[in-house]
Order: sequence, then structure tokens, then C-alpha cells
Amino acid sequence: MERLRIGEQRHSVLDFLAKEMERIWGSFDHARESEPEFTASLKSLLNEQLPEGSQEIIEVLGQSVDVLESSIAQSRPRFLAYIGSSGLEVGAIADFLASSYDINQAIDSRASTVLEQQTAKWVGEFIGFKSAIGYFTSGGMVSNLTALATARNQALPASRKLGIDRKVAIYASHESHYSVRRTIEVLGMGSESLRSIPIDGHHRMNVTELKRQINIDLSSGITPIAIVATAGTTLTGAVDPIGEIVKVAKEKQIWLHVDGAYGVPAAGTARSKLFEGLDDADSVTIDAHKWLFVPKSCSLVLMKDRNGLATTFSHHEAYMPHANDDYNPVDLTLEYSRPFRALKLWIAFKTHGAEAFRIAIEKNIRLAELTYQIAAQRNDFRVLPYPPDLSIAPIQFLSPSESNRSALNERLCQRILEDGRFYISTAQINGETWLRPCYTNFRTTEADVFALFNVVTELSSQL
Repeated sequence: MERLRIGEQRHSVLDFLAKEMERIWGSFDHARESEPEFTASLKSLLNEQLPEGSQEIIEVLGQSVDVLESSIAQSRPRFLAYIGSSGLEVGAIADFLASSYDINQAIDSRASTVLEQQTAKWVGEFIGFKSAIGYFTSGGMVSNLTALATARNQALPASRKLGIDRKVAIYASHESHYSVRRTIEVLGMGSESLRSIPIDGHHRMNVTELKRQINIDLSSGITPIAIVATAGTTLTGAVDPIGEIVKVAKEKQIWLHVDGAYGVPAAGTARSKLFEGLDDADSVTIDAHKWLFVPKSCSLVLMKDRNGLATTFSHHEAYMPHANDDYNPVDLTLEYSRPFRALKLWIAFKTHGAEAFRIAIEKNIRLAELTYQIAAQRNDFRVLPYPPDLSIAPIQFLSPSESNRSALNERLCQRILEDGRFYISTAQINGETWLRPCYTNFRTTEADVFALFNVVTELSSQL
């Protein structure tokens, strides 16, 4: 037992961590000119066999920092790929504290259980999803699965025991996140149950087509389970017309889930009109480890009451005590061993205040708008026919000597990655390859946007 404690070295370990974290956080404040080399010595370290004996902890910590430094970190200001978090400093501190206490949120854990509900309520207030209750999950996949399992149970109350006994349908836009399809498969409804609704010219769900598909299914004896509206698509940041979809869901009495894993924090800003109708949804997914900046993993599924969750997940087992016959969190969630994820967001809101988050989100949106404006004014770039709704700004580089725009942008993206000053990804939009800068880091600045175009100009000349 004693051999598993740090013991007398605790002070030196904490001193080492304090100095390293000051250096690391400082290094995130500015972009570095290239990615560090993945050295032969580091590769050798990561090829070692299981160590049987002990090693000096300071040395091991130093090795771990070497690994981290040579990894792709989304916390850096010029990481513009995918939709990432940005390693909010107080969030990292919260993770250290929460991991030290190692509380399991499966059962009633007193104060931490109350804090989780308080934080979920705060998030509901922030985005305009009032009177919300919610639980923290590992990510948007699990949050979406939790919501759609609840929707399935409401539409088919016997499904928990008997399974799916009829043809069913779930409706989502053609550009909804893949986690929706994966959820449908995991829940046993089969991917053929997904109705991929066409999008309009703004890449939003076409509500007329949604109505048409629902009517076709109803006339064919197919049971609708849920409509999934996307609040910020992964490709372009489009927000489905939630208000119009709410009307359809109410008329047809179908569960409406909003997958806002990426974009829904913008509902708490001046962009709130884009999310009109959100408060009338049945459930909402939001990944705080995306656009609320805290470290992974920190997702939430929000609902208006817990009854649907209880009928979907609750159970009574001899090893799971129930005080006063009340529900434990595990009766309302998918996961059993569930870490104290809420603490990082609670500390972040308390430390910085909600207004600071609004300002940071709006800043990211302005960076996307700036990207769009610069590209629109240049002859060697192509943009979408409308400015960004949120913080994704797809751009396509053009060259008179290359007619295959997709191949050109694929090569250019690869060259950018090899160069190392920026980390960026591509997106397939309307069958073509585009560069897809995505701004979800509070550290990224206008100077980084201008630098991106300078790098593209420089590297494209080498192609």
C-alpha cells in the first residue's frame, strides 16, 4: 500500500507541476512556429515493455510532458481543425481536484450531486432552455444516445423489455452529425430507420421535406420516434430552423431533440435569434468541452423533467441503495461509473462569469466573419454564398493552373499540416473539398487569421 503513495516526494512533485503548468499555460498564449519533432528517443520510450520496477516520479513526469509536447493539442491558438476544446485553465485545475477525490456520480454523492444539477440549470439559463434538469456525460454521442433512448421509450413504452416490435423512424438533416446514425444503430432501431432530410441553400434542414417524409411514414404505418434538429452542423455551422421544426413536432406529437453539441452555446449571445424555439424542445445536447472551452470530457443532456429518464433507465438492485426510495443519478443516466465532470464548468462559471463566455463566443464568431470577408475579397479564394452563422468559415483556394479544386485543396491542407504553423482540416461540401477553419478557442486572435492567409499564400506557391 505504501508503495502506491508518493509520500515524502509530494512537495517536490507539486513544485514540479506548478513550474511546468506555468510554462505550459504560457506556451498556449502564443502560437509556435512549428510542431516539435517526434524524436527517435521518444518513439523508443513509447515502445518500452511493461515496467516491473519503480522509477523516479519526477523523471516519469518529465517524460509525460515530452509526450504531451509532441502531441497535437487543441489548446493551441492555431488549432483550427474539427471542433475542439481549448483547455480552459480553471477547468484543468478542476479536473485535478475532481480526480483526487475520485467521486462516483452514480449514486447520491451529497454536495457534488447538488452541484451537478445547479450547473446543468446554469447551462439551461445560459442558452435559454429554461427549467432544465441535466446530467453530464462523456460526450455528444452519449448525450444524444441518452436523449433518443428516452424518446424511443416514450414512443414505445414496452421497448425496454420487448425491444423494437415495429418499423420506426428518426428524422435528421442530411448534414447531421454521425453520432445520430450511430445512436440509432446502437439502440437497435437500425440505420434504415434514419430519415436523412434534404437541406436548403443555407445547409439547414428543409422543413417542407421533413413534413412530407413524416406524412409518408405515418401513412405507411411507421412510428416516428424523434426529430433531431442540429444547432450548428459540423461542416458549415448551420443552425436548423428550430422554431419551424417545433411546430411540426407538436403537430405530429413527436419528440424533438436538439443536437447542439457544438453550436448551442451561441444561443446565449447576440446570435440567440438563430435558436428561436429552443425552449420548446424536449431535450438538448451541449458539449461544454467544445464551445464553453473546458477540457474534455464534459457534455450535458438537458431535459425539462426527469420522468422520461427514469422510465428509460431506472432500476432497483441489491447493490445500489436507494435512500427514501428516491432515484440515484444512475437511474437517470446511461453510465454507471461517472466522474465528477460538472466541477470544471461550475468553477469556470463562478470564476469568470457567464458574460466572459458570451464575449469569447462572440469573438470566435467575429474571427469566422473576418475569415469569410478576407477570402471573399480575394480572387484566389471561393466562399459560400452567405457569411457564417457561427464560428466555422469554409474557404476554397483557387488556382488558374489547377481545374480540380478538390485535389488542389487536399494537397494544400496536407502541406499546411506538414508545415506545422497551423493545424486545419478539410470538409466535403456539395461534393467538393474545402478548407474549414473552425474557431472555438478563446486564445485565437485576428492576428492568427491574417497569419493563416499568409501561410496559405506562401505554401500554395510551392504547390
